[in-house]
Amino acid sequence: MRQCHTCGKKDIKKNTVALNKKILGRKIEAIQCLECLSEYLEVTEEELLDKIEEFKNDGCKLFA
Repeated sequence: MRQCHTCGKKDIKKNTVALNKKILGRKIEAIQCLECLSEYLEVTEEELLDKIEEFKNDGCKLFA
C-alpha cells in the first residue's frame, strides 16, 4: 500500500501513483496523493484527473 509522502494519506490509487511517475519521473520514490500533487504543481485536482484520462487514452503503459 502506498502512502503520501507529504500528508501521510494511505491507500493512494494506482492511477495517482502512475501520474506521479509520469509527471515527476519514473524513478521517484516519494509518491504524493492527488491533493498534495495538485498543490505542488499549482494546478487543480480536476486538471490532474483530466491528465490521467488523457494519458490513458494515449495508451501510456503506466496507466494500464
